[in-house]
Amino acid sequence: MPPLEASRKSNRKRTSGASLSGANLERVGDHNQRVILQAIRVGGPITRVTLARISGLTPPAVANITKRLLEDGLILEAGRVQGPRGQPAMNLTINPDGCLSIGVNIDRDHITVVMLDLLGVVRARASQDIEFPLPADVAKFCKTQIRKMLAAWKGDPPRLSGIGVALPDDLGRVDLPHRPKGYEVWSTADIGKLMADVLPLPVFLENDAAAAALGELQFGHGLRKPSFFYVLVSAGLGGGLVIEGDYFRGAQGRSGEIGFLPAGAPKTKTRPLQEVVSLSALYAHLEAGGVVVTRPDQLGDLSADGQALVEEWIALSAKLLVQPFVAISCLVNPEAIYVGGRLPTALLDRLVAAVNARLAATPDVPALAPVERAATSADGPAVGAALLPFMAQLLPSRTALMKTGQG
Repeated sequence: MPPLEASRKSNRKRTSGASLSGANLERVGDHNQRVILQAIRVGGPITRVTLARISGLTPPAVANITKRLLEDGLILEAGRVQGPRGQPAMNLTINPDGCLSIGVNIDRDHITVVMLDLLGVVRARASQDIEFPLPADVAKFCKTQIRKMLAAWKGDPPRLSGIGVALPDDLGRVDLPHRPKGYEVWSTADIGKLMADVLPLPVFLENDAAAAALGELQFGHGLRKPSFFYVLVSAGLGGGLVIEGDYFRGAQGRSGEIGFLPAGAPKTKTRPLQEVVSLSALYAHLEAGGVVVTRPDQLGDLSADGQALVEEWIALSAKLLVQPFVAISCLVNPEAIYVGGRLPTALLDRLVAAVNARLAATPDVPALAPVERAATSADGPAVGAALLPFMAQLLPSRTALMKTGQG
C-alpha cells in the first residue's frame, strides 16, 4: 500500500495549533465524526457544547456523532461539569483502550515495534539493535514481539486498527558504512505482504522521517506549532516538512531530503550531508579514532578520548547544518526546526545548542527558526508509523483545523 498522501489545501486562517472544522452535510458525516474524535483527543475532557462551538456543527449533529463514538467504544463519559445554570454538562474523553495500532520502524541499525493508543501513549514497546536487518529478521522479530504484546494484554484482546511501517527511502540502495551486499533485497521487498503475514491487519507504509514528523505533529510540539521542519538523525539523515498542520510531500514525494544536500568544509570534501551528520557517520568517526561503538546507548559511557571525538563530530555537524537551516528558515519560514532520532538525549541537546549558537552569529537573515529537540525523539518514526492507521481510519483529513485555547 502506498504512503498516505496529503490532499486539498486549507484556506482557513492560521491559529496557534492544529485546527478542526466541520460541515452540517450528510455526505461528510464520516469527516465530521473524525473532526469530533480529534477534538476530543486533543482537547478532552470536553463537553458537547464546546465541541459544537469549536467545530461549527449543530448541537444535534454533535449529539449524534458522540453517541456513535460512545457506542463504538472510542470515547468515554468522564463526569459532569457544573455550569452557571441548568443541568451540568457531561465531559467526554478518549477511551485509551478503545482502539490501538502497531507501529514498526525498520532501519539499518535497529527494529522497533510499539503498540500505541489514540492518546499517543505507547502501551508496549520492543526494540532490537541489529546491523542491517534483512526482511526475514524483521518478520521474525515483529511476529515474536507482537505476539508477546498481545499475550500480555489484560482483559479482552485489544482492538487493533492496523500496522504502520516507517523505513528510509532507498533503504537497500544508499551505501552507508559496512552495508552488506545482500541488503539490496530491500529494494524489491514487499513490505505490505511481510507485515500482513505477521498479523492480518491493514498495512500502511511511510518514510521514516515523514512518520516522525507526523508523530511530532499529533503527539509532540506540533500541537502548539503546526509549521515546522523535522530533522531525523538516525543511521542516515532525513527530514520532513509540515506546513499549517499538513505534511508537505513535494512533486515526487521526496521533500525534506536534507541528508542528500551537498556539504563541505575546509577540512572535508564535499559529500552528502548524511555522510557527516548521522549515527553511521558518528560511529565511523569514532572508529577512525580507535573507539568502537555500535549502539546509541554506548555513546553515554565513553572514555575521555571517545568524548573528545564526539565533541569534534558535534562541532562539525553543527557547522554543516547551519546553511541548510538558514535555507529552511528563508524559504519556508517555519515556527521551529525539531531535531530527533536515536542520538541520545544529552547529545541531541548539545547538537541543538551548538547549532543555535552558530545560527545566532549568522548575519542578515530576516527570520531564523529556533532549533529544538523533538518531543518524540528516539521512537519518533515508530510512533509516527503507529499513527498511520489512525490517520487513515479515524482522524480528520488536512481540511480539518483544530482551534486551541478554547474553554
